[in-house]
Amino acid sequence: MADKRKHPADDLISQLIAIEEEGDRLSEAELISMITLLIFAGHETTSNLIARGTLMLLDHPEQWEKLKADLSLVPSALEELLRFNGPATIAGPRFAIKDIELAGQQLKKGDIVFPVLKSANRDERQFTEPEKLDITRKINRHLAFGHGIHMCLGAPLARVEGEVAFATLLRRMPNLRLSVPRESVAWNFTLSSQGLADLPVAF
Repeated sequence: MADKRKHPADDLISQLIAIEEEGDRLSEAELISMITLLIFAGHETTSNLIARGTLMLLDHPEQWEKLKADLSLVPSALEELLRFNGPATIAGPRFAIKDIELAGQQLKKGDIVFPVLKSANRDERQFTEPEKLDITRKINRHLAFGHGIHMCLGAPLARVEGEVAFATLLRRMPNLRLSVPRESVAWNFTLSSQGLADLPVAF
């Protein structure tokens, strides 16, 4: 930010700084928060989706072959990859607005709750054989992008990026394979997300 203040350019951060310096739109704290959100939501989750989705397909070679044979399945495959093991682990915290019992647990007004998206997306009451990766699955909805007022604003862009990435990958590198033993694939874990440190492949 300090560099962009001294040397503004034709980029988003420079424009956000210009707005912030007008003094009536974004505070310094809001600007930092916005840039952090853009980096995390606009890049990290999408790159995690592509890397993890590729690994999931390599882990399920019959699904990889089915998708490779019919690229019209890419949109449904993307939704299934998001449901099966999307990049976001939990949603942001929620607070009980009154005393309530939820799934057999007593919550008092003000208690904090962290919704676990991965658990919801494997709910056997919502999905048939939820532990199975099926790229032809017809999904009415999943919670990889949240829900309602907490729905990810970048979901449409993430879907486009994912569809382009997987269709291109399958066309250009149909013989893609891991170049290291599966157990050597390294992961990065945080409370809110998990992703691959890298994905060594050959093609």
